Amino acid sequence: QVQLVESGGGLVQPGGSLRLSCVASGSIISINVMGWYRQAPGTQRELVATITRGGATNYVDSVEGRFTISRDNAKNTVYLQMNSLKPEDTAVYYCNADLWAVGPGYRAYWGQGTQVTVSS
Repeated sequence: QVQLVESGGGLVQPGGSLRLSCVASGSIISINVMGWYRQAPGTQRELVATITRGGATNYVDSVEGRFTISRDNAKNTVYLQMNSLKPEDTAVYYCNADLWAVGPGYRAYWGQGTQVTVSS
């Protein structure tokens, strides 16, 4: 069974920084794309950033230049460094991984989410 567990959320003032982490564990064979999504109250879940196994990255325009996604393939971990945070970044942040696992084969997995609140 595969699990994704996020950590690092919390309350931060505008202009501050947070670093999110997500560890994938279980009967994993290989992880393809990992990413972060977010969902604010009353809105749909949106893509924040993705990173391929080879390190190619993609960002939503609203976080370009402020957020940085990275990963450690040996640790099955993806990170999201968030700088210059704004109140509109407030949301529940979800980790996602497209991976091959023993049994289920290739599919997408989601973490349980971690709350990020940007407020003074």
